[in-house]
Amino acid sequence: MSAVRALTEALIRLPSVTPDDHGCQKLLIARLAPLGFQCETIESGGVTNLWAVRAGDAPGPTLAFAGHTDVVPTGPLDQWHSDPFVPTERDGKLYGRGAADMKSSIAAFVVAVEELIAARTPYAGRIALLITSDEEGVATDGTIKVVERLAARAEPLDYCIVGEPTSVTQLGDMVKNGRRGSLSGRLVVNGVQGHIAYPHLARNPIHQCAPALAELAQVQWDTGNEYFPPTAWQISNFHAGTGATNVIPGQAVIDFNFRFSTSSTVEGLKQRVHAILDAHGLDYRIDWSLSGMPFLTPRGTLSQALAAAILAETGVQTELSTTGGTSDGRFIAKICPQVIELGPANASIHKIDEHIELAHLEPLKNIYGRAIRSLLAAQ
Repeated sequence: MSAVRALTEALIRLPSVTPDDHGCQKLLIARLAPLGFQCETIESGGVTNLWAVRAGDAPGPTLAFAGHTDVVPTGPLDQWHSDPFVPTERDGKLYGRGAADMKSSIAAFVVAVEELIAARTPYAGRIALLITSDEEGVATDGTIKVVERLAARAEPLDYCIVGEPTSVTQLGDMVKNGRRGSLSGRLVVNGVQGHIAYPHLARNPIHQCAPALAELAQVQWDTGNEYFPPTAWQISNFHAGTGATNVIPGQAVIDFNFRFSTSSTVEGLKQRVHAILDAHGLDYRIDWSLSGMPFLTPRGTLSQALAAAILAETGVQTELSTTGGTSDGRFIAKICPQVIELGPANASIHKIDEHIELAHLEPLKNIYGRAIRSLLAAQ
């Protein structure tokens, strides 16, 4: 069994359902500390974080790998074809919760570093790992806390590879050089409750807000840009009524979300929503919640190094993309100018029978290794 597969399986065996690290980071420290990494455990709100750093042979940039040891809940166990926390091989695939998201990426990077050091390959700068157990949860005590500590002591990051599963049909065919922001709102529209047979004595908030919602759904918020698709607005929930069929509701509650690009601003989106609702004369309020700002790494040193590593290892020409949900890259981008996500295929993540192609483990490790040698080449 290869070293990267062995470490992947060892991590899968630890049922680290968010935010419980369940000993994963202790296992990583046991591998990293003997290599000369300075390992710092940062705990916050029941979340365990790891910041591990190893200096090279000469001054140079800092290359960090970011990942998470926490996994989403398994879902119904009887629907899994094997125990989600017992790594199992079937048909050339390794099954288990976290196999793709993202214990295999962590294992691949750690083994790539082990091989680099075992080969006595000189490098300039620093190799670092930023590992959290709060990525799949509320993300308030994880990566953001490490980033705050690094910023407070002016500890610079130059490049960061986030091991999120980004591939689609072939390993390395897509990397994420940014992510859209996420802005949510809870819109409460007030009416007057009444008997449905006497509508003149009531005011139906559903009827009142429907034209405004239709307009919001048709707005072109922006046209996107070279890296981002246009900003999208969607309703996720609509609640109104008492459950009775003869009562006009007194209130409607609508949950909505913007996935927005760098072509829009938070304040600009808020102002446009309020302007539309005001124009329709609604009695309303909105509770806003910003869960992540968009981030973007334009084409540059990091994307070029990863593209070259992917091409050399797999023969695949990678594609830059900003699609998908949010990631911890949004926090790291505050202190690191170049952040790119690269990992295995994402088709099975968060699903029953999550898995990774066994044939992808060694190439993924080698891609990370090539990137390290390229970005931290000793002069």
